[in-house]
Amino acid sequence: MPRRQGFTLIELLIVVVIIGILASVAVPKFADTKQKAYVVTMKQDLKNLVVTAEAYFADNNTYAGFTAPMGSAGVQLQVTQATATGWQAQATHLQAPNALCLIGIGANTPAGLQEGAPGGSACR
Repeated sequence: MPRRQGFTLIELLIVVVIIGILASVAVPKFADTKQKAYVVTMKQDLKNLVVTAEAYFADNNTYAGFTAPMGSAGVQLQVTQATATGWQAQATHLQAPNALCLIGIGANTPAGLQEGAPGGSACR
Protein backbone atom coordinates (compact mmCIF):
# COMPACT_ATOMS: atom_id res chain seq x y z
CA MET A 1 0.00 0.00 0.00
CA PRO A 2 1.26 3.51 -0.74
CA ARG A 3 2.01 5.64 2.33
CA ARG A 4 -0.03 8.82 2.79
CA GLN A 5 1.80 12.08 3.32
CA GLY A 6 0.48 15.24 4.95
CA PHE A 7 -1.31 16.30 8.10
CA THR A 8 -4.59 15.05 9.44
CA LEU A 9 -7.47 17.41 10.09
CA ILE A 10 -7.06 16.99 13.85
CA GLU A 11 -3.39 18.02 13.70
CA LEU A 12 -4.25 21.13 11.71
CA LEU A 13 -7.04 22.07 14.13
CA ILE A 14 -4.68 21.74 17.09
CA VAL A 15 -2.16 24.07 15.41
CA VAL A 16 -4.90 26.63 14.67
CA VAL A 17 -6.07 26.54 18.30
CA ILE A 18 -2.52 27.04 19.59
CA ILE A 19 -1.98 30.00 17.24
CA GLY A 20 -5.30 31.49 18.40
CA ILE A 21 -4.28 31.21 22.06
CA LEU A 22 -0.92 32.86 21.37
CA ALA A 23 -2.60 35.66 19.43
CA SER A 24 -5.11 36.33 22.21
CA VAL A 25 -2.21 36.79 24.63
CA ALA A 26 -0.05 38.92 22.33
CA VAL A 27 -2.60 41.35 20.84
CA PRO A 28 -3.43 43.22 24.10
CA LYS A 29 0.29 43.66 24.79
CA PHE A 30 0.81 45.31 21.40
CA ALA A 31 -2.24 47.56 21.81
CA ASP A 32 -0.80 48.87 25.08
CA THR A 33 2.52 49.52 23.36
CA LYS A 34 0.84 51.79 20.81
CA GLN A 35 -0.83 53.78 23.60
CA LYS A 36 2.52 54.22 25.34
CA ALA A 37 4.10 55.40 22.09
CA TYR A 38 1.42 58.08 21.71
CA VAL A 39 2.04 59.31 25.26
CA VAL A 40 5.82 59.41 24.69
CA THR A 41 5.23 61.52 21.56
CA MET A 42 3.03 63.93 23.53
CA LYS A 43 5.64 64.25 26.30
CA GLN A 44 8.40 64.94 23.77
CA ASP A 45 6.32 67.63 22.09
CA LEU A 46 5.72 69.27 25.48
CA LYS A 47 9.46 69.24 26.20
CA ASN A 48 10.04 70.90 22.82
CA LEU A 49 7.35 73.42 23.76
CA VAL A 50 9.49 74.48 26.76
CA VAL A 51 12.34 75.40 24.42
CA THR A 52 9.98 77.40 22.19
CA ALA A 53 8.46 79.20 25.20
CA GLU A 54 11.88 80.13 26.57
CA ALA A 55 12.88 81.53 23.17
CA TYR A 56 9.66 83.57 23.17
CA PHE A 57 10.42 84.80 26.70
CA ALA A 58 13.97 85.78 25.70
CA ASP A 59 12.59 87.91 22.87
CA ASN A 60 9.64 89.49 24.71
CA ASN A 61 10.53 89.31 28.43
CA THR A 62 7.07 87.86 29.10
CA TYR A 63 5.13 84.67 28.43
CA ALA A 64 1.90 86.59 27.80
CA GLY A 65 0.80 86.11 24.21
CA PHE A 66 2.74 82.86 23.79
CA THR A 67 0.91 80.33 21.62
CA ALA A 68 1.73 76.68 21.01
CA PRO A 69 3.45 75.64 17.79
CA MET A 70 2.31 72.64 15.74
CA GLY A 71 2.88 69.27 17.40
CA SER A 72 3.89 65.98 15.85
CA ALA A 73 1.46 64.06 13.65
CA GLY A 74 -1.74 63.53 15.64
CA VAL A 75 -0.60 65.63 18.63
CA GLN A 76 -2.52 68.78 19.52
CA LEU A 77 -0.72 71.29 21.73
CA GLN A 78 -2.62 74.05 23.49
CA VAL A 79 -1.36 76.76 25.83
CA THR A 80 -4.11 77.08 28.44
CA GLN A 81 -2.56 79.89 30.52
CA ALA A 82 0.16 82.37 29.59
CA THR A 83 0.99 85.21 31.97
CA ALA A 84 4.03 87.41 32.42
CA THR A 85 5.58 84.97 34.91
CA GLY A 86 4.61 81.54 33.60
CA TRP A 87 2.55 79.38 31.33
CA GLN A 88 0.67 76.09 31.31
CA ALA A 89 -0.03 73.84 28.32
CA GLN A 90 -1.61 70.52 27.51
CA ALA A 91 -1.17 67.89 24.83
CA THR A 92 -3.66 65.40 23.45
CA HIS A 93 -3.34 62.79 20.72
CA LEU A 94 -6.01 61.94 18.18
CA GLN A 95 -5.34 58.20 18.55
CA ALA A 96 -5.29 58.30 22.39
CA PRO A 97 -8.40 60.27 23.41
CA ASN A 98 -8.10 59.39 27.12
CA ALA A 99 -4.49 60.57 27.47
CA LEU A 100 -3.88 64.17 28.51
CA CYS A 101 -0.43 65.47 29.37
CA LEU A 102 0.17 68.76 31.19
CA ILE A 103 3.25 70.95 31.61
CA GLY A 104 3.96 74.36 33.07
CA ILE A 105 6.63 76.90 33.86
CA GLY A 106 6.78 79.47 36.62
CA ALA A 107 3.66 80.50 38.49
CA ASN A 108 1.42 78.41 36.23
CA THR A 109 3.01 75.01 36.89
CA PRO A 110 0.20 72.45 37.43
CA ALA A 111 -0.20 71.18 40.98
CA GLY A 112 1.81 68.06 41.69
CA LEU A 113 4.21 68.49 38.77
CA GLN A 114 7.77 69.72 38.64
CA GLU A 115 8.36 72.86 36.65
CA GLY A 116 9.06 72.01 33.02
CA ALA A 117 8.30 68.30 33.43
CA PRO A 118 5.37 66.82 31.50
CA GLY A 119 2.97 64.67 33.46
CA GLY A 120 -0.52 64.29 34.81
CA SER A 121 -2.71 61.45 36.00
CA ALA A 122 -3.67 60.43 32.43
CA CYS A 123 -0.15 60.91 31.03
CA ARG A 124 1.35 57.44 31.52
